[in-house]
Amino acid sequence: MNGPAIHIEFAPELHLFVPAARRDGASTAATDGVSTLGHVVESLGVPLTEVGALMVNGHEVPVSHVPAAGESVAVRPVARPQRVPGAPLRFLLDVHLGTLARRLRLLGVDTAYESLDIGDPALAARSAAEQRVLLSRDRGLLRRRELWAGAFVYSTHPDEQLREVLDRFAPEPHPWTRCTACNGLLRETTKEEVAAQLEDGTRRTYDVFAQCRECGRAYWKGAHHDRLEAIVERALARAHPADRTR
Repeated sequence: MNGPAIHIEFAPELHLFVPAARRDGASTAATDGVSTLGHVVESLGVPLTEVGALMVNGHEVPVSHVPAAGESVAVRPVARPQRVPGAPLRFLLDVHLGTLARRLRLLGVDTAYESLDIGDPALAARSAAEQRVLLSRDRGLLRRRELWAGAFVYSTHPDEQLREVLDRFAPEPHPWTRCTACNGLLRETTKEEVAAQLEDGTRRTYDVFAQCRECGRAYWKGAHHDRLEAIVERALARAHPADRTR
């Protein structure tokens, strides 16, 4: 770009995406006089999925605004909790976020997950077709125009990733209602119905079971239940902080 220059300042929450030279107050950016402000912001490194209000000379403008010479632009982060209009809140995770997908499903959050790398165009198309918020650490993927909605996952640690999603989107938890393997809904079942999936020790020790309506996988409170229960309890405390004082 080699046209009208603007002054642009990014909120600290967005500094991860911009070069160090643009992290200390306002900096000058050249535009071409034709491209939208949304395009300018993305060209400087920030996916629009992470952008909240765009302020020009103190007034909010849409991403379609074409900046003029000398304008002062402030790029703010997305508001939290973020409301996603147009569909029930549900997610699609890329191949690198398998643990996060299982934890969201553990909380009963509708979470689709691609265990194979199907490519950015297919992921973005599925996000649009199913109206799912795409969660990814791939900035290029989050810039695809066909994407319905998306969010960058900042952390590489599953515990922190889960906190990020809960804080940003505030999904309503319904723990122990979804299959962590396929996202299907669970139903109560009898030991006899799932006997073929059980080892002898499990059949002798446990009497309460659930089964996925989609893939048929059986669930019970086995050896890992305490660890999973701890994940759920922490998430519920974060989702409903008032409950901590009851």
